Amino acid sequence: MPDKPETWAWLAAWVQSNWPALYAGVLAFVVAALRIAYTGGRLRQLLLEAPLCGFIGLGVSYSTELLGVSPGVAPFFGSMVGLIGVETVRAAARRFLEKKVDPA
Repeated sequence: MPDKPETWAWLAAWVQSNWPALYAGVLAFVVAALRIAYTGGRLRQLLLEAPLCGFIGLGVSYSTELLGVSPGVAPFFGSMVGLIGVETVRAAARRFLEKKVDPA
C-alpha cells in the first residue's frame, strides 16, 4: 500500500470527482446480483452477469453528460441496467444500432 499522503490525497480526489459513475457501477453490480439470487440463478450466472452489469452501468453513467442529463442521475441509470440485465441491454443496443446504421 502506498504510504505517501499525496497518493491518498490523489486517490480521494479521483474518487470524489468520479463518484456518480463509480456509484452507478457498484449499484448496477449489486442490483444485478440480488436480481439473479432472487430469481434462483446459478452461481456461474451471478459471477458473470453481475460484473458485466456493473461495467455497463459504469459506461452508461459516463454517457449522461453526452445526453445533456445531470451526472447526478447516473446511479438511476446504473440501477436500471442492473435490474434489466445484460441480455436486455444488449438486445436494446442491437436494435438501436440497426436503426442508426444503414445496411449496405
